[in-house]
Amino acid sequence: MEAVTMAKAINLSLRDALARDEDVLVFGEDVGALGGVFRITDGLQEAFGEERVFDTPLAESTIIGVAVGLALRGFKPVPEIQFDGFVYSGFDQIVSHVAKYRNRSGMSMPITIRIPFGGHIGAVEHHSESPEAYFTHTAGLKVVAPATPGDAYALLQSAIADPDPVIFFEPKARYYVKEEVDPKREVLIGRARLAREGTGVSVIAYGPTVSVALEAAKAAEKENISLEVIDLRTLSPLDMATIIESLRKTHRAIIVHEAPVFGGFGGEIAARIADDGFDLLEAPVTRVGAMNTPYPPARFEKLYLPDVDRILEAADVALAYG
Repeated sequence: MEAVTMAKAINLSLRDALARDEDVLVFGEDVGALGGVFRITDGLQEAFGEERVFDTPLAESTIIGVAVGLALRGFKPVPEIQFDGFVYSGFDQIVSHVAKYRNRSGMSMPITIRIPFGGHIGAVEHHSESPEAYFTHTAGLKVVAPATPGDAYALLQSAIADPDPVIFFEPKARYYVKEEVDPKREVLIGRARLAREGTGVSVIAYGPTVSVALEAAKAAEKENISLEVIDLRTLSPLDMATIIESLRKTHRAIIVHEAPVFGGFGGEIAARIADDGFDLLEAPVTRVGAMNTPYPPARFEKLYLPDVDRILEAADVALAYG
């Protein structure tokens, strides 16, 4: 297949899922006739009709509640939350019902909740947030965050086919990055990928920060510093085997995410490294993330989010330790 954007790859993945399985339903705010604010669902309603691709009221709790009801009736709902910061209105439904229903009743809850997330689009709070830690902390949910068009296509296929609920975070700043997509390639939930090999420091990232980590690795190479980049792809369940294997080479770790460092998902990764790989470490695990403040106005976005320089500074500190 020719190179396509991540937005198009997700569109194609939804299109293929709808074509393959009549139980798949796509819905959310403006996903029908408009095709979504990012045009991710463009053309799907025209192709599959208003009964399978439909608009909802501007009420996230209703969107998730409808998804629960449809799942209990045997459908495979794929609701869209228009922006990351809008999901909080549906948070009670997700935590109280979506995440717990199978454990409580034994009934499958095959819901894939798509959420565009992250910054670097020049927007403000409610439109540029990184709420992933809320969901990784919620037992009963699987949480994924692809970084490339190919992984977005394949992971969405895996998510829709999964009998358990999946929170599918889409890095909106990466929507228009292109690569070739192989629709036959399978990416299993729970498997990280080695995005770049290295020997000096393991840089662990996901979603929008994978590209930043790769840029840092390229810049570090000019200074004869070798950074290995791990793209987690799935946050829950976490692929610790890939992380530990990397640490056997580098003995140092930097975790990068756009969410604030305090209470962020990087803290869980650091704790797991301390539990499973403490003897491998030759320096403290470092976390590089956003400041512990609400998301700022667009003109301050670059100061707020992690960048190449902050990753390189963390690498220098790790390599100089001891």
